[in-house]
Amino acid sequence: MDIASLSAISGIQHVTHYADNSMQTEKSKNTGMASFESLLDSAMNLVKQTEDYSNAAEVEEVKYAMGESDSLHDLMVAQQKANVSLQYTVAVKNTIVEAYRSIMNMQV
Repeated sequence: MDIASLSAISGIQHVTHYADNSMQTEKSKNTGMASFESLLDSAMNLVKQTEDYSNAAEVEEVKYAMGESDSLHDLMVAQQKANVSLQYTVAVKNTIVEAYRSIMNMQV
């Protein structure tokens, strides 16, 4: 029996993720730089994840084109994941750029 597939055990990983985030939040309260650092890390992880989805879609396209895979479903799912991830990344980028422009236009 494979215990890694048990849902109760895999749920523990999410709890430790939240514990790490709470420590980062406490750290960011003490110093302003930690919050910017966590924002930048989050953005870089988002870009990396988008790139991974795009690469996976390209691999599926090549497999399908060369006849190694007959599953059109897998190809469409990989392409849709890449598309949604790219749209989300662009939306986040646009929001950050708009916030930057608003800050730069403030009168002091």
